[in-house]
Formats: sequence, structure tokens, C-alpha cells
Amino acid sequence: MYDSGSTAFMLVGTMLVLFMTPGLAFFYGGLARRKNVVNTMLMCFAVIGIVGLTWVLAGWSLAYGGDGTNPFIGGLDQLGLAGTVQGMLAEAADVPDGTAYPSIVDVTFQMAFALITCAIVTGSVAGRMRFGAIALFIGLWSLAVYAPLAHMVWGGDASFIGGVIGALDFAGGDVVHISSGLTGLALCIALGARKGFGLKTYRPHNVPFVALGAGLLWLGWFGFNGASAFAADGIAALAVLNTVVSSAAGLASWMIVERVATGKPTLVGACTGLVAGLVVVTPSAGFVEPWAAVIMGLIVSPVCYFAISHLKARFGYDDALDAFGCHGVGGILGGILTGIFCVPELSWTEAGGLIYTGDPALLVSQVLGILVTVALVLVVDLVLITVVKALFRGRLRVSEPEEALGLDVANHGESAYPAYTGLDS
Repeated sequence: MYDSGSTAFMLVGTMLVLFMTPGLAFFYGGLARRKNVVNTMLMCFAVIGIVGLTWVLAGWSLAYGGDGTNPFIGGLDQLGLAGTVQGMLAEAADVPDGTAYPSIVDVTFQMAFALITCAIVTGSVAGRMRFGAIALFIGLWSLAVYAPLAHMVWGGDASFIGGVIGALDFAGGDVVHISSGLTGLALCIALGARKGFGLKTYRPHNVPFVALGAGLLWLGWFGFNGASAFAADGIAALAVLNTVVSSAAGLASWMIVERVATGKPTLVGACTGLVAGLVVVTPSAGFVEPWAAVIMGLIVSPVCYFAISHLKARFGYDDALDAFGCHGVGGILGGILTGIFCVPELSWTEAGGLIYTGDPALLVSQVLGILVTVALVLVVDLVLITVVKALFRGRLRVSEPEEALGLDVANHGESAYPAYTGLDS
């Protein structure tokens, strides 16, 4: 018989994670320029339609199908979720020992992860990428990058990153944040900078939208990290606690950094620090003690602040809404710190963090897992960008008049503020 508590816990956790994608739409929409807010939010909402379908058709099967012996990809045995209902009925008739909740819950739970990961990517290309091009890219990317990477990290003992290398990723440091951040970086470099980048300041057009989106992400993240324990138990409680304290430390740290750097803490900065604190603890939420989660949150904000405020200007890439600066950089830092702070008794591989064991084995595995993730993502990204660009006759980017007018009107015939007649900010 299933454990009703864990079943309810996983269902609620799944719904919380699903809520994160609309939350990100508000977060990104608030950060966008007034003339691009509809386009920016629609890219997030479109992910629900695109990846919701690709996950059912093939994503779940490629990530978690097969017999578990392939280290790089799942299988084709569950395309279209074939046999899911029959499997659910058979499982319910004779529940295997140790099964806390119906396995069909995992299909939607993991879909929610795919949705938010793909939505994060869109922030880097805000204000300049053709809508059809990003839609096609996301659909292909969900199958060619996200699904295989999910299998390589979470596909079982034979999986390449999680099993063979032995890298730990509790809730998506590699799978979600590094992959989406790097992909956003690759896309924004391929597109080129927005008109006026480096010459003008792009200010968030709606700060309350940013705060609303950050609040929705914060709420959803408790399902994101907490339900990654896959049971209503102490590990889930630890993951939720670490999520709270790391995000709190990230928010506080960002305000301090802003106060030192600019003389004034801002609401947008506080929201960014909150998200950075969430990102950094994701790989280790169920593996570390709360004091370590606090340290991780305190460290991540100065690092991400530097990436956002200095690296973009230094290297000239236009990561519009800082998907790489926050998620990519924060995810990499979180993965490395997992190798330092992981409690040995909580580790899936029984390898503990450097601070406990003095043995760098887990830290090496974490770094190696990150390097493999980076290599896989960038190579496949390059291929996908080339394919999509060819299909769109070499034009991933909107025309100059469309960019100047704003993508809301030019691409969608909508305006977020139709009564507004002033100049765009």
C-alpha cells in the first residue's frame, strides 16, 4: 500500500514546481523593457505548451525509460507514455516493497523541472530573438539536451554523471541551472547584443512584477527542493529548511554588496539575491547542514553580482536578464560547494565533503560532473543553433525596425500597456 502522506506530499510538490514557470514569467516580465514585456512573458508561457508536449511524446522516455543500463540516455520504450496506465494499474494491484507513492507522479514532477529549465533559457535572448526560432530551439533542446542530461545525472547507478563519475545533484544544479544558464549564454552570443547595449542603461520596467515573480519562485522552490527527497521525511524537511536559509542569506548578502558597490540596496537586487541563494543550494539541499547553506547563500551573491555587473561588460555578451550570471554561475558554485560541505551520512554515494573527510574525492567528482555538463551542453547547443539558424534562413534575430518598435507590437500585435503613449524606458 502506498504511503498516503508521501503521495500527497509529492503531488503538492509537483504543483508547486509547475507554478514556478508562470512565476518566472512575471520575474522576467518585470525586468524586461516596457515594449517587450508581452514577448518576454509569452516565451515562458509558450514553454508550457511546447515542452509539455515534447515531454509526453519523448522527453520522459529519453530521460527515464529503458532498462537503466545505458549511461547516456534512457530508451524509446515509453514514447507517448505508452503503457503508463497499464503500469499504474499493475503497480497499484501489487505495490512493490518500498514504494512510497505511485510512480506515475514522477512523470509530471519531472516534467515540471523540464518546463522551468527551458523557461530560464529565454531570459538571455529577451528583446531580440524571433519567436518562432526560440520556440523551435526550446522544443529541440528539451529532447536533445535536457532529457539526456537528466538521465546522465538522475538515471540510476549506471548513469554517467551521477553513477559512473559519482557527482551529486540533489535537485538540479547540473540538470537545471548550469544547463539553462550556459544555453542562454550560447544563444545571446549567437544573436549578438541588443541595439544600444553598452551605451544605454536597460532598467526594469516594473519592479513590483519582479518582486511578485521572485515570491512565486520562492514558493515553488520549496516543492522543487523539498519534493526531490521523494518522500515526506526528514531529508525533505532538511531540504526545505536549507532552501529558506540559503535564500535568506543570498538576499541579505546581495543587499550588503549593493550598499557597498552603489550606496543603495534595491528591491530588484534583493529579489536577485533571493533567487541566487535558491540556485546555489539546489545541488546540495538535502546533503548539507543549515549552517553550510547559510555560508553558501552568503558566498553566492558577491560571485553572481560580479558576473552580472562586470563579466558582461568585460566580455561583451548581452545576457539580457542574466540567466547565465545568476543560474549558470550560481549552479556551478553550488555544485562545487556540495563537494566541500556534503555530510557523508546524507550522500547518495557515501562520499562526503572535503570539510568532513579531508578526502577530495567528492569535490573532484563534482568538478568533473560540471565539466562534462558544460561540454555536453555547449556542443549540442552549437549544433542546435546551427540547425535552427539554417531553418530560419540564417536569421535568428528580428529585424532592426522590429527591435526598435518592440516585439510586443511587432511580433504579437499586443501591448502590455495600450493606454501608454510616452517614450519607452
